[in-house]
Amino acid sequence: MRHFLALLLVSLLLSCVTKKSADENNKSDVKDTSPAKLPELKPGEAVATFAAGCFWCIEEEFELLRGVREAVSGYAGGEQENPTYEQVGNNETGHAESVQVYYDPKIIPYDTLVKAFLYAHDPTTLNRQGPDVGTQYRSVAFYRTPEEKVSIEAAIKRFNATGEHHDPVVTQVVPFKVFYPAEVYHQGYYRAHPDEAYIVSVSEPKVNKFKKRMADKLKAGQ
Repeated sequence: MRHFLALLLVSLLLSCVTKKSADENNKSDVKDTSPAKLPELKPGEAVATFAAGCFWCIEEEFELLRGVREAVSGYAGGEQENPTYEQVGNNETGHAESVQVYYDPKIIPYDTLVKAFLYAHDPTTLNRQGPDVGTQYRSVAFYRTPEEKVSIEAAIKRFNATGEHHDPVVTQVVPFKVFYPAEVYHQGYYRAHPDEAYIVSVSEPKVNKFKKRMADKLKAGQ
């Protein structure tokens, strides 16, 4: 009985760990709050943009994939130019935390990226991912071409047909407009803060689950 109560207490404590609480705990840290620079697109590369909850986790998941050179955390889907993390977090701009992926389509086709996107988060929860609630955590697939839109819609149809979730996918499928890179200190955050409570209790389990689902698409050693 004592063991059960102890486990229950731990579970309750972890459920209180949110992105917002992690931000509050890190206020005293010295951070580089200047916007990160977007990488230049290399010959033969393509770019894709997705929103799937906290970008600390999603950036890490995409960078695990073979054929992905880099994933950049940032903001998309809103109206305001050059939004800040605080503005997005306070739902002032309409943006969602997003990740822009630079990849080689000869190694990892767009269809596989969309599959990875759906596996990287729970696309059936509206305006939330786990303990994080708000439109900044909504699920969005941004398409750049009609072909990409068709690919996304077909992937969602297949995902719904699996019955893996009782609820249908609520991912928004919208045309890409602009992506604003997040502040420098957000880039590579998952690996830079492995002992942070939010990373350990929320992000790491998602990343581990993603690794199992996409095991045949991971880079060597992952």
